[in-house]
This record gives sequence, structure tokens and C-alpha cells, in this order.
Amino acid sequence: MTGAGRDLLVGIDAGTSVIKSVAFDLAGRQIAVAARPNLYTTRPDGAAVQPMDRTWADTAATLADLAAQVPDLKSRVAALAVTGQGDGTWLVDADNRPVTDGWLWLDARAAPTVDRLRVAPGDRARFETTGTGLNACQMGSQLAHMQATAPELLTEADCALHCKDWLYLNLTGMRATDPSEASFTFGDFRTRAYDEAVIDALGLTARRGLLPPVVDGARTTHPLTAEAAALTGLAEGTPVTLGYVDVVCTAMGSGIYARGAAAGCTIIGSTGMHMRATPLDGVHLNDAATGYVMVLPVPGQVAQIQSNMAATLNIDWILKVAADLMADMGHPVRHSDLIGHLDGWIGAAAPGKILYHPYISEAGERGPFVDASARAGFAGLGSAHRFPDLVRAVVEGLGMAARDCYGAMGAMPDEVRLTGGAARSAALRAILAAALGTPVRPSGRDEAGAAGAAMMAAMAVGVYGDWDACIADWVSPLLGGAEPPDPALAAIYDTAFPAYTALRDALPPVWGCLKQLQETSRA
Repeated sequence: MTGAGRDLLVGIDAGTSVIKSVAFDLAGRQIAVAARPNLYTTRPDGAAVQPMDRTWADTAATLADLAAQVPDLKSRVAALAVTGQGDGTWLVDADNRPVTDGWLWLDARAAPTVDRLRVAPGDRARFETTGTGLNACQMGSQLAHMQATAPELLTEADCALHCKDWLYLNLTGMRATDPSEASFTFGDFRTRAYDEAVIDALGLTARRGLLPPVVDGARTTHPLTAEAAALTGLAEGTPVTLGYVDVVCTAMGSGIYARGAAAGCTIIGSTGMHMRATPLDGVHLNDAATGYVMVLPVPGQVAQIQSNMAATLNIDWILKVAADLMADMGHPVRHSDLIGHLDGWIGAAAPGKILYHPYISEAGERGPFVDASARAGFAGLGSAHRFPDLVRAVVEGLGMAARDCYGAMGAMPDEVRLTGGAARSAALRAILAAALGTPVRPSGRDEAGAAGAAMMAAMAVGVYGDWDACIADWVSPLLGGAEPPDPALAAIYDTAFPAYTALRDALPPVWGCLKQLQETSRA
């Protein structure tokens, strides 16, 4: 149990764009937030990298900023938990120093290695063990690509971590990873442990020693070191929980798990994560060998996941087109002002008139298919279409992509809980409900990832004895009412969806040709 006066929990969520530290009381009420922008670099060769020392410094600074906001934070924190962006590869040497910049999940350099491994004889068995389709985001793919193209990095490395694992190392001095990332990348979701056959299928048996121990942060904590305490303003010895990957923590904070309910959870963030909670015997492994199975901190439960590389990135793109045009004409406008017009533009356009495939990410697509050359595009444009039609088509594309992803995981959930900034849009929620043909419920939790990590800390230090009680306090009160699909709109999307998938299936040769042209122009 927590000590006297220890009435707060702190969750760290080191995302792709922002690093946040959030204070909660023991019942889940958010007290304060401190944030710093995250910095990473992309290159024409597909690289997306992040300076590891800078990431730790910025994370420590958010904790110090939080301590400046919350009176007596140092003496009040019962436990600290950390989660962060998933996939990627963060190598450290024998002295726990970075070997190179961290490779992010956005890094596309491993795409040729993925193409090779996905057609290898052992890939289906690897997929059936991990429940996860191979893509260029993952540490397994990236380590295999490093081995083929830059083996000196692996020779210098002593341990391969993910973002949150690197932060946990700096907080506690412990090398570890969590059961979710360990099992979907290198292990078996049934045992929550590494699997030697999976590691061999990736061609990484000789590098097995790079993988850190697996620690379940809902049960085990390690103390904050004196060095980390001095940087963060927290007390030395404060229990620290290694959270599961940010997707899992966000899902837990948003309500993916409810005993007896077939609930799904969609995160409409920079990426689009579409998840359904299921016991082990409910996992559906599709023929295309795509998606993820990530274990949940709830015993016996996993999240089956399909993930679009880009969700709100598509909205940001179409709004930036408008902003650039207005600025060129001498009328600069803020992004926030354009966001305020989103529902109005959607409402001004007729539904289902234009198809849009939301593959705007330079890294291609990973759900429910894997193609690093996939790109966004409109179909069905006519001379009468105007900007609101394009905006609506982009949002409808997100709805179609969500339906595509849930369809690859088996039965549609009875309802889908929504989180992410875009979920505040009533028009977007209506489009998602109609595209999915199932009710949606928005979560009012502002910082779901940090909350999910803090919930794990609450379990680890004994604030709660079971997950149902924790969820009843931290999640259920923040769920909005169910918003059912509009029957007329759902009928339109039922008609449009086969055309959406048929065009998606026909486009790969076009994407490949465009990729060749782009590579030629860079040469």
C-alpha cells in the first residue's frame, strides 16, 4: 500500500510529438500536466530518428516542471509510471550509452528487409505465434535490417530497447521491456514471453543477447535512482512502473476492457489504432498476416489491433493546404482556427461522393495490409466539388480505413470507445459510427496514455486489488453516452465500402510506379 501522505500518481507518456508528465490523484482525477515538444528528424532515405539523450533530458524536464506546478509533489508521489511510443529501436552499449540515435516507428528503411522476411517459409509460423504481421516499424525488422546493412551498430550494442524502456533505464538503472512489446515483436502472446523460434525466423538468434528481461509493471516496480531524483525533483526511491506500450496504456485509459462487454477502442491520433479486447481463444489471425496482438495488463486478456499509419495526419494535411493558400493570398490563419471549421465543412458536403484512401504517411501503410509504397489519393472528383467535399472525403476515408481494419480482426465490437483529439468532433464521430455500423462512445479522458500507465502503477503499489475496481474509478465515469449510427448514412457507406476496398486492392502497381519515379528524381 502507499505510505502516509502519498496521495498522487504520475504517468509519463513519451509520444512521437509531445512528451507529457501528468499527475493524478489515487482515484484517477487529473491534477496537472507538464509537456515538452518531442524532436525527431526524417531523411529522404526513409530514416526517422530521435536523439536519445535529448529525449531523456526532455522527459526529466517535464517531471521537474510538474513539480513546480504541484505543491509538495516530491513527498506526495506514491509511484511513477512511464509509457511511450511503440516499436522502433533504441540501442545502448555496455555502459548504457546510446550507440546511435533511436530509430522510430516512422522509420521506413527496413521495408526491403520486411519484403524479404514476409515471403520466407517461417513467416506464417512467426505470425501465428506473435499474432503480429511484420512491418518496417518493428524492432525485429529494424534489427534484421541493421544486421544486413550496418552490422557494426549491433556489434557495438549491448542491449536493444524501446523508447519507454530507455526512459525506464534512466529512471531506475534497470534494463527491461514490458510483456506487450516483448511478445508482439519477439514472443508468444499466449505465454507473454520471448519465443526462440520467432527470434530465429527473424534471423536474429546470434543477437538474442540484445533483448532485455521482461518486467510486468502492474506487479513489479524499481526505485527511482538518486541521479534521476536530482534531475526530476522527485524523491529517491519512489517506486517506478514500466508501463506497457503507449497503445495499450491509451486503450486501458480509454476503456477497451470492460468485463462481459465486447468493446473496441479507436485512437484517432496522428495514427489510427483500432483495437478489440478479447480472451486468448477469441483472437482472429487473418490470412494476410497483418495487425498486432498486444497483451493487456489484465490477466488472460489481449488487444487485437490493426493500425493505420496516418489518421489525423490526413486532416492536418488538407487543412495545411488551405492555410498555405490563404497565407499566399495575404490572409494567414492558425491551424486551430481551421480545426474550428471542420464540422461545418463536413456538414456542408454530401456524403459518399468521393473516395479517399488515407495513406498520407511517407512510411506507407501497415493496416490492414502492409505496403511501404502506399500513398493517399482521391477518386471520383468532379468539377462541381469544392473544398468542403475534399474535407468530408478525408474524414470519410478515416471511417472507411477503420472499417477495413476492424473487418480484418473478425466480428465488429458491440461498441467502440473513441479517444484522441479528433474524437471531440461530433461530425467525425457520426461518420465513424456510420462507417463501422456500431455505436461509438467518446472518452473524456484527456491524457489516456499517461492515465493507463498510472493505472498500472496503482495496481503495482496496491491502491487497487483488482482491475475492475480500478477501471470503475479511472475509466467508467469519463465515458460519454453511446452514439448510434445514423441508418441512412450507414447505408451510404455500406454501398461505398466495396468500391473503397476494390480500389485499394487495385492500386499497388500504381504506388510502386510512383515510388520508382520519386526515387529516380532524387538520384
